[in-house]
Amino acid sequence: MAPLLAWAGLLAAMIYLPLSEDESNWPRSVVKTLPLLLFAYAAWASGREAFLIAGLFLSALGDMALSRRGEAAFMFGLAAFALAHLLYILHFLVLADAPLWEAFIINPAMAVFLVAYGVLAEVWLVPYTGHLKLAVRVYILLITLMGIAALAMPIGLAFVGAAFFIASDTLLALQMFRMSDEDPMMGRIGWAVWISYVAGQAMIMTA
Repeated sequence: MAPLLAWAGLLAAMIYLPLSEDESNWPRSVVKTLPLLLFAYAAWASGREAFLIAGLFLSALGDMALSRRGEAAFMFGLAAFALAHLLYILHFLVLADAPLWEAFIINPAMAVFLVAYGVLAEVWLVPYTGHLKLAVRVYILLITLMGIAALAMPIGLAFVGAAFFIASDTLLALQMFRMSDEDPMMGRIGWAVWISYVAGQAMIMTA
């Protein structure tokens, strides 16, 4: 049953892809929410860890919120994904059976790179986020720690999934805060955000 649910989630993600450029409406929001909801159900059906299941479910709530318009919906989505990252940190550390700083021993180069990524976001992103600076800083910290937690194990599917998730959020940040609505690449960036996001979540679920 679990593999069928996971494949159904991937199919729903493919259906949503051409809808990603449409105006916000409830049918579009439902389709966007389905992939991660089905991933969470698949993880539960296969007896996976509670941190993973909860993280996938919170991601589905985040998808629903970010599919709606308005700052309140955006803040709800940001909070849902921040909590999902916190749960993924715990999930990866349980899998690794090691503390977070073990990443700097096992994979020092990649761990330092992720720290540098988080620090550089203060230059290329935070100044452009207006009154959301604090919320964005907290989110950057959590997603950076999530990637580092995945490095507490030898590099494998968990870290690749985390890296895809970080890439997706980076593209989304560029789209939301650094690009104008008239930019001809806006739609294509949206496709890249969704593809890398779903791929990352699917790998995290599988790992």
